[in-house]
Amino acid sequence: MIDFLRGKVAHREPEYVVLDVHGVGYRVFCPNPYALADEGETTLYIHHHVREDAILLFGFPTREEQSLFRKLLEVSGIGPKVALGILSGGRPEAVIAAVQQENLPFLTRLPGIGKKTAQRIILDLKDKLGGIAAPAIAEDGAALASVQGIGRADPGGGAWAEAREALLALGYSEAEADRALQSARSAANGNEQAETLVKLALRSLFAG
Repeated sequence: MIDFLRGKVAHREPEYVVLDVHGVGYRVFCPNPYALADEGETTLYIHHHVREDAILLFGFPTREEQSLFRKLLEVSGIGPKVALGILSGGRPEAVIAAVQQENLPFLTRLPGIGKKTAQRIILDLKDKLGGIAAPAIAEDGAALASVQGIGRADPGGGAWAEAREALLALGYSEAEADRALQSARSAANGNEQAETLVKLALRSLFAG
C-alpha cells in the first residue's frame, strides 16, 4: 500500500497530476492540482483506492487532508470523486469547523453537496473529526469567523458580495476571490443567486 509519493510534477490536468518519481509517472487525483509547485519536489500523501475495474491514487499535500478524505468516504453516498470535490472547495480546517458547527449553508456550497448529503456528513462525522487539523482550527480565528458567518451575509450586499464572502470562507485569498468572480461575470446573466456565482467562480479557479 502506498502511503506517500515524492517527486516532480511532470504534467497536470484539472483533476490530477502526473508525479515523476525516479522516472516513473504516477497519475494522482488531487484537490486543486494547479496549486502545486511547478519547481522542486512535491510530496503527496496517498489514499490507495482499489475497485473492480481500476486502481486509483488520490493525493493530498498534508496528512490532515488525507485523513479528512478517508473520513468523508465513510459517509453513506460519498465516493472518492465527491470527497475530492469537498477538499477542492474548502480547506480541511474550514470543512471540519463547518461540520462541527452544523453549518449547512457552508457545506451545501461545496461542489457536489446538496442539503441531504450535508446533513449526512454532519450526522456521521460531527463527533469523529476532533483529532484532524485541530491546531489549524484553533489558530485560524479568521477562518472560523468566516465559516460561522457564511449564509448570513447582509442581504443588502447582493449576491456578488455573498459569493465573495463564501469564497473567502472556503480558504481563498481576497485576490483569488476577486479574480475568480471577475471571470465569472463573463458567464453570468445578471440574475444568478450567490450559490450559482460561487460555482462559476470555483470552475474558474479549478481551471487554473
